[in-house]
Amino acid sequence: MKTTTVNTLVQYIIWLCLIVFSFSSIVHANDNYKLGSGDTIKITVFGQEDLSIEVLLNDSGKVDYPFLGQLQATGKTLTQFQQQIHTGLKGDYLINPNVSVSIVEYRPFFIDGEVNKPGGYPFQPGLSVNKAAALAGGYTERASLTKIFIIRSNDPEQKSVNVHANTSVMPGDIITVKQSYF
Repeated sequence: MKTTTVNTLVQYIIWLCLIVFSFSSIVHANDNYKLGSGDTIKITVFGQEDLSIEVLLNDSGKVDYPFLGQLQATGKTLTQFQQQIHTGLKGDYLINPNVSVSIVEYRPFFIDGEVNKPGGYPFQPGLSVNKAAALAGGYTERASLTKIFIIRSNDPEQKSVNVHANTSVMPGDIITVKQSYF
């Protein structure tokens, strides 16, 4: 009986550690992610319903926020934007606001060339070129798996870079799968 209890406790601890590790890696990934046009975000100020909003970031990347006016969101991490709102509300409006900013929906990525259904698709964390191609109906018969190019949305020069099929894809990226001649 004691062995069963210990085994159950060990399984519970392992399960709890996996959840904590998964959550911390998601939080870490979002700490590096910069907001951009096309992202839908949710701003929550706990205990203040009138200050909690959900908004799609347009081309200007600004959010009309109660009491604070227009705030620039694009180019900032979730933590930076959250801190900006916290700082703006603290003092004049609230004593110690508890602000949370989260992504409801990432901006899409785009895939064209030798895939069955080229177009824009909703980004999903953990997306690779192969997974993106699968969302686009798979590669065509003439697709070259050595001639795959990405233009990164965060690259100011917008250079097309040759990548592998297991390369990570980010929101706003443009993937082009070239044709193979053999």
